[in-house]
Amino acid sequence: MKNSFTIQDRHVVYEDNHLLVINKPAGILVQGDETGDKPLSELAKEYLKEKYNKPGNVFMGVVHRLDRPVSGLVLLAKTSKALTRLNELFRNDKIRKTYLAITVQKPPRPSDRLVHWLVKDEARNVTKAFTNNQKGGLQSELSYELLGREQEYYLLRVNPVTGRPHQIRVQLASQGCPLLGDLKYGARAPLPDKSIGLHAYQLQFEHPIQKTLMQLTAPVPDTPNWQPFQKLITGLV
Repeated sequence: MKNSFTIQDRHVVYEDNHLLVINKPAGILVQGDETGDKPLSELAKEYLKEKYNKPGNVFMGVVHRLDRPVSGLVLLAKTSKALTRLNELFRNDKIRKTYLAITVQKPPRPSDRLVHWLVKDEARNVTKAFTNNQKGGLQSELSYELLGREQEYYLLRVNPVTGRPHQIRVQLASQGCPLLGDLKYGARAPLPDKSIGLHAYQLQFEHPIQKTLMQLTAPVPDTPNWQPFQKLITGLV
């Protein structure tokens, strides 16, 4: 089914001559795939063309991706120079990423550092986590902290060091605490909107051109699964 989403000013967390940062709703692709649904990269071009009445093509570089059912911050480059430098920052793990995750089970420890080797099954689009080195596996690291509980669900702050496909989803699932709604990695039931309990909450990085420290935050979705945690999230620094 084709989405009818269009980017509006309220979705824009930050914009300057080089960067465009969007608070992506769950359900929107970042880059195109076989579904043919219009991705965020194309929607961003349309947004800029309309906002600035730009004729012709608009440059829009994709720096990183979020899985389709994940909401939150997506950093896009409006110039090739910014794209090259941001790619280098991501490649060298120089961008600090903070996610908020809702899990259906309590994690085994209130905080921990997880290291796994992840192997992706491209045919099934599923990643498996191993505690020892695997042929073709990518070493993956994250840390998490349990922030609180509401009803039967738990809120975690997650800081991935690496950026692997499905990394947070599979690493947390390996600890017995899959994400809310994430059927692919062990959740009991889907959410009505097909989202999962994962939100890219904050990015910290050096501006690729201005060299200033950037710290950007995206509000969590105003949906029933996130609403019980709003007061707890508001108190985060």
